[in-house]
Amino acid sequence: MNNTEGEIVQPSDSVVRSAGVVSVAVFMSRITGLVRESVMSRLFGAGVVMDAFNLGFRIPNLTRDLFAEGALSSAFVPTFTEYLATRSKKEAAELANLVATALTVVVGALCVIGVIFAPALVGILASGFRADPAKFALAVVMTRIMFPFLLLVALAAQAMGVLNACNQFFVPAMASTFFNIGSVGFGLIAGYLLGPHIGITHIEGMAIGVVLGGALQLLWQVPSLRRSGFLFHPDFKWRHPGLIHIFQLMGPAILGNAATQINVMVNTNFASQLGNGPVSWLSYAFRFMQLPIGLFGVAIASATLPAVSRSAAARNYDEFRRTLSRSLAMVFLLTIPSSVGLYVLGPSIIGAVYQGGRFHVSDTYQTATALSCYAVGLAGYAALKVVSPSFYALGDARTPMYVSLVSILVNFGAAFALTRYTSLGHAGLALSTSAVATFGFIVQFWIIRGRIGGIYGRQLVASVGRVLVASLAMGAAIWVSSHFMEGRFGVSQLGRLADLSVSLPIGLAIFYGACRIMKVPDLDAAINAVARPVMRRMKR
Repeated sequence: MNNTEGEIVQPSDSVVRSAGVVSVAVFMSRITGLVRESVMSRLFGAGVVMDAFNLGFRIPNLTRDLFAEGALSSAFVPTFTEYLATRSKKEAAELANLVATALTVVVGALCVIGVIFAPALVGILASGFRADPAKFALAVVMTRIMFPFLLLVALAAQAMGVLNACNQFFVPAMASTFFNIGSVGFGLIAGYLLGPHIGITHIEGMAIGVVLGGALQLLWQVPSLRRSGFLFHPDFKWRHPGLIHIFQLMGPAILGNAATQINVMVNTNFASQLGNGPVSWLSYAFRFMQLPIGLFGVAIASATLPAVSRSAAARNYDEFRRTLSRSLAMVFLLTIPSSVGLYVLGPSIIGAVYQGGRFHVSDTYQTATALSCYAVGLAGYAALKVVSPSFYALGDARTPMYVSLVSILVNFGAAFALTRYTSLGHAGLALSTSAVATFGFIVQFWIIRGRIGGIYGRQLVASVGRVLVASLAMGAAIWVSSHFMEGRFGVSQLGRLADLSVSLPIGLAIFYGACRIMKVPDLDAAINAVARPVMRRMKR
């Protein structure tokens, strides 16, 4: 392999276009997710009830990263793509049926076990809840109600993988939007409309809404699967070589992709020992992190994985390098300014969306502090979404696993030190998560760079440097603007909205202008990637 650390030769724009399609859909998903969180914050605030709900939801939701954006996708998509490219569609459909059947049996059994042993899980993951028996008991109830969501999200993730391998990105990316809408809608009906008549509390109704929203997320993709010729039929050929290969990849891939979520769970345990509020503050803050991560990291990763899988299957490593390098450049172009914006405008963003009802000004500041610490690691977190699956396209599931195992140990040590020996509290837990995500990306990037003979490093570093300068200029401008608006309009929700309405356009204009002046690569491609799918759908 020739070392290619010089200038990037422009690859096909298919990954950029596909990422743009996914970004539009993911934007809808993340916005509706924020609406869902806003409803929850106003109804339940950031105290005992919401802490218990967040823990109950987080346990099965761990599989969203493990399956929807992690192990299943990383193991299934390259294998399924290879079957589509080198074998008949009938054989590919058989493999899809085998995986769906295996998921139903294995994950279904895990759901039963999770419901039975929910008290033990809550005790392990939030030991601090034991100090409040009522809070602990509510967390157990929440966990039991929402555990079936695990199976639904796993099957939805597999459907997403099938459609992505068939170059269909918009429908699966929109699935989370239907979950958000369904979970709130069904939850309000179950908890507030039917609850008084059937003997369930408001928060129990919202938990039921999560499960029904998960079912809607899966059902939304079924018509597209049918049109693509993939209908589910139970198949129990457990010795099928394709199924065995996927499970062999998934074993280490689960550990390889679970690091951040495991770190979040470890940090939840530490947060549960800090009193009422920190679990919810961290959860609300991480929800905002998911917006740019989903828009940029997950969207670009979803489009990149099938492309690099095809390149690896064809042994076209020069195309592999070009695709991976351009994908990373796009991630940094979009996430570095997002990180600066979240850091500076965190209080206004949190206040505009969450503040009101039972969510007080003090909750806004505590959540914004956590968000600023999470934002430090945004670029590393999103880039890791792109780099990790690239190892699986090369048939290597062990390297991400080893790096992730080290990351878990690093996070535990950092979280312990920051909560025990500093006054940072829950913000220290967010900071440890960011540090570990950045560490994981740097190590995996260095390894894969050596594995494939370079990733056009000089050009990538130059591009990142220009983006960083433009982002700092933007950050300085919105810091001045935000402080001026706060002094004039105060910290009410209306004042926060006024700040955002002025500071965001100023920030975007300055960032765009600075990027134009410094001739940042892929700026037009990034804009067109989002604009084209929007314009196409507006014309329909």
